[in-house]
Amino acid sequence: MPPGALEGIKVVELGQMVSAPYCAKLFADFGADVVKVEPIEGDVARRWGPFPGDQPHPEKSGLHLFLNTSKRSLALDLESEAGRALLRQLIAGADALIENNLPRFMRQWGLTYDELSAINPDLVMISITPFGQTGPYAEWNAYDLNAYHLTGASSRYCGRPGEPPLEHGTFSADFFGASAAASWGLAAVYGREPAGGGQHVDVSCAEAIAASFVGGQNIGAYAQDGKFDKRTGVGMSLGAPATILPCKDGHVWMLALETAQWNGIAKTMGDPEWMQLEMFQDMFTRAQNDDAMYPLIEQWTMEHGKMEIMEECQKNGAPVSAVFTVGEAAEHEHLRARGYIVEQEHPEAGKIRNLGAPFRMPACPGGPQSPAPLLGQHTDEILRELGKSEDEIETLRRDRICG
Repeated sequence: MPPGALEGIKVVELGQMVSAPYCAKLFADFGADVVKVEPIEGDVARRWGPFPGDQPHPEKSGLHLFLNTSKRSLALDLESEAGRALLRQLIAGADALIENNLPRFMRQWGLTYDELSAINPDLVMISITPFGQTGPYAEWNAYDLNAYHLTGASSRYCGRPGEPPLEHGTFSADFFGASAAASWGLAAVYGREPAGGGQHVDVSCAEAIAASFVGGQNIGAYAQDGKFDKRTGVGMSLGAPATILPCKDGHVWMLALETAQWNGIAKTMGDPEWMQLEMFQDMFTRAQNDDAMYPLIEQWTMEHGKMEIMEECQKNGAPVSAVFTVGEAAEHEHLRARGYIVEQEHPEAGKIRNLGAPFRMPACPGGPQSPAPLLGQHTDEILRELGKSEDEIETLRRDRICG
């Protein structure tokens, strides 16, 4: 295998659940040496699931297995000074520290950026929290959905007009915050020379959502004239067709705003006369008459399967796609052909499927190099790298400083 793009970079991960682990995974899957520092009882994600057969097991959590590929695990008791001393020794030789703890915990542990940069001036510390390191909410207890809803994203998306907003799943704020942190954290690592050393990269998941979900279009429009978009349910209010429609075996997402795209759908449907009417020749006019248009299209979609609709519409230049279930996506030939669905052998979970690299770099391809580590799997190995003797390691383990 060619060398990983980030080979030679040493990273310490001090985080649980999603944001810091996913950020560190992006480093690890592209060749960085990532040491995941876990509590003696393990990352909370190990207890989150989903589990095979709904039987909880710390080494079989689907969330943990996805988020922690290509890493090494060191189990430490950070409530003890001896455990924190080992962590500082590890950080002293690292290029980056990725963490998602509340600022007050980092202060209590003596792990602030000022304290750590004193022992490692080149350290890039990447902190990912719901609301950032400063401001009135910096110390608040919060989760992914708190960050998501703070931004106004749920007012703009997820729900029908005039009805209560809906929650947004899949840890969106954590994943978007983690991706932003990986990008700019890596920039800080490679930018240490012009910057004169390391620096503290402060990532607010709420701000990452505000930039990507709500976007400058809405915030900028409000700043200019006090107007902003609201949630529209399914579809778009300005142009049509742009919606989800039922079909014989599920649903399809239909988008055809340009004239050529609309004509492509019409051709697929056999060029019915009503689609040639002047009122349906413009996407804005179609949107104004969608109550008449969508039932007519639905009559046709209900006579066909979603794969047939997608393939035939695509042949005619219309961007229509099937709405896949998770099971269908996991088996999909396109994702497999791109190497995005990978199989791994885990010592406890057995043969598992995982997701490959979301980026493509042929000269130095990334993706999971090893399955998620067992809790403390590399503790002895890492302590030896820190210069600890076998007797010292045994003492640390006996005193429950490490696991």
